[in-house]
Amino acid sequence: MRVQLNVQGMSQYSKEVNAHYQNSACGPTTVSVILNYHGLEQTKDINTLYKLLGGTKIGLFTWRLIKNLRKILGPSWNISRCTLAESLKELEAGRPVAMKFDKHFTFQWFTKPTFKYHWTPLIGYELANDELFLILHDNGGRNRDSQIRKVRYADNHKVLTFVKIEPK
Repeated sequence: MRVQLNVQGMSQYSKEVNAHYQNSACGPTTVSVILNYHGLEQTKDINTLYKLLGGTKIGLFTWRLIKNLRKILGPSWNISRCTLAESLKELEAGRPVAMKFDKHFTFQWFTKPTFKYHWTPLIGYELANDELFLILHDNGGRNRDSQIRKVRYADNHKVLTFVKIEPK
């Protein structure tokens, strides 16, 4: 079984993103990608989202993303932490999910996840040979656009956090 949404990714390293923000702009980039997918008239660029969401040089904390995105979108949106099962249901309902890899604040120093600390839009999943693979946009890199990647859930499950962003 495979579910994959047609989501347009962005690079946190694009020249439109303030050079001082680029290394830690994955959270605002992820939010921007998801808001654009939902068809919201995006008047806030990634630099503005960086400030409004409370981005820092070490990244964007989950609680801060949730709290500040609720302020930005208002009461007609549900922004909340969710489980893997809820994330898969969100994808099946046609809604991408914000997904954070965080090896440091989950105290998983000896694990080898795909990313050490990074927000990405989760845009799909695949079940193959009794294994779950998550499909995501990686938010780009220096000198390259965002790429779609497929990663094994089993390699990353200890460091993952999911946030759903859905209209009520």
